[in-house]
Amino acid sequence: MLNMILGIMSDSHDNLEALLKALEIFRKYGVEVIIHLGDIISPFTFMRLLEYPGRIIVVLGNNDGDAVLLKELAVKAGAILKKDAYATEIGGRRIFLMHGFADPELTKTVAHALGASGKFDIILYGHTHKSEAIQIGKTIVLNPGEVCGYITGKRSIAILNTVSLEYKVTEF
Repeated sequence: MLNMILGIMSDSHDNLEALLKALEIFRKYGVEVIIHLGDIISPFTFMRLLEYPGRIIVVLGNNDGDAVLLKELAVKAGAILKKDAYATEIGGRRIFLMHGFADPELTKTVAHALGASGKFDIILYGHTHKSEAIQIGKTIVLNPGEVCGYITGKRSIAILNTVSLEYKVTEF
């Protein structure tokens, strides 16, 4: 199993100042892979995310605009950008990524059901703007909260180690 440090974020909603602060925290922790769980919004914000010197994986959210340009920027930068949910393996861990659905409660229900399925080691989701970090069976279900701070008044991200499966949600 390869030890990877993941930086997980969601719902930046074009708050560039908050996004840059989150990236600064990721640098401090030596994050190798950034996962953005949707609602970046604009290409100008995405371009700043793509400047990070590591691997970047994004699933689009319900508010992301200009998906064609976002995809072009991702391809140019060597980032992975998926329209909907995405199942992948990082550091030997099976990981499921999604933004969410119209209803935040439905989003949480689906994330928990996926966790209970036991098919993944880690379920990552956004959309609700509320952080959550729980274990269901052997699966970690994690929502990093919102980078923007617009809905909850709290800006937060998560850091996760793929070997130890230690994680923490950090407010900034």
